[in-house]
Amino acid sequence: MGQKINPISFRLKTHPNSPEWMSSWFASKGRYKELLLEDYKIRQTLQKRLASAGVVAIRIERSAKKIKLILIVSRPGLVIGRGGKELESIKNEVQKLMTKQSVKTNIDIQVEEFRNTDLSAKLIAEKISYQLAKRMPYRRVVLSAVEKSMAAGVKGIKVILSGRINGAEISRREKFHQGQVPLSTIKAHIDYAEVPCLTRSGYIGVKVYLCLAV
Repeated sequence: MGQKINPISFRLKTHPNSPEWMSSWFASKGRYKELLLEDYKIRQTLQKRLASAGVVAIRIERSAKKIKLILIVSRPGLVIGRGGKELESIKNEVQKLMTKQSVKTNIDIQVEEFRNTDLSAKLIAEKISYQLAKRMPYRRVVLSAVEKSMAAGVKGIKVILSGRINGAEISRREKFHQGQVPLSTIKAHIDYAEVPCLTRSGYIGVKVYLCLAV
């Protein structure tokens, strides 16, 4: 089971250590698809705009006349800007993505700092992807990320690369593992992320599993 399902969705709200819902709201049957698509557009837009800020997660909470965006980033200063100018610009951009029925909704943006980048599977995967695109040796890149995460205090880490690794003619899959990463233990706190890396030879998939607590 642990090999065939997303570790985060597998553990949603099953244990105190389990991850939280990325979207929290209720909608009638007619509006559900509109709000779902709206959430997707908001996440895609903010992910591209705030790529340099190190986005860990974007949580969306909705009420009757209010939408709350919780941005968890490693560099909050780049999101807020001087005097909050960047926040106002983000609000205006999000407002343009709203549907006609949601135009009058108040937008509240809350920025939270994620202090240790070596404890986020998403940031680790993005860093590995960036370095592979710069044609750095893949073993050195992955082993460095593994060592830093273990030094930061994780219980275990697993990194999987799949594709034309190192420009090889035939695609293959390589795993790097250290510590314990129990995929079928529901109470284990597992952080997971997958990021594509576009190299000159083609795409390489990067998957990162972090065990933060058992």
